[in-house]
Amino acid sequence: MSLNKVMLIGNVGKDPDVRYLENNPQNPGNNTKVASFPLATSERYRDRNGELRENTEWHNIVAWRGNADVCEKFVRKGTQLYIEGRLRTRQWTDQTGAKRYTTEVIADTLQLLGKRPEGEGAQGAAAPQCGYQGGYAQQAPQTAPVAPQAAPVQQPVNPDYQGPMPAAEPSDDLPF
Repeated sequence: MSLNKVMLIGNVGKDPDVRYLENNPQNPGNNTKVASFPLATSERYRDRNGELRENTEWHNIVAWRGNADVCEKFVRKGTQLYIEGRLRTRQWTDQTGAKRYTTEVIADTLQLLGKRPEGEGAQGAAAPQCGYQGGYAQQAPQTAPVAPQAAPVQQPVNPDYQGPMPAAEPSDDLPF
């Protein structure tokens, strides 16, 4: 058994780089979209001297298809995100012939956190408030949904049952 899962909450380091892969030359409008951007996570701790230190870790994030659409529309430098995904390490040979490696987080779930940017009020594009699973965007409704009313469940009737006993006044003939 194995598990490859990453969960991150951090801030976007620069605007996402959105590209289209040319995998369908007959229908160029149907090419796969991919977005990549750096995400910073920070850890605060006190050192031996009691001084507050901060360690920032940078993660390379890659979002495909529907998640790439969300990145293109709503994610900017400084946006706070929650990301669930998996690690992938790629290898390539650079121009000098040296082998190079990079580790990326492939985003399976992408959720916008924090406040909406200035100037995006009721007239602006509303940012989604829920996660995106498997490349399919699921926007949260703008109003609270009304839960469907379930039909009342009828319990079997016991003719001897007379309902809960009413609270009685204390009487003096109690056996204790």
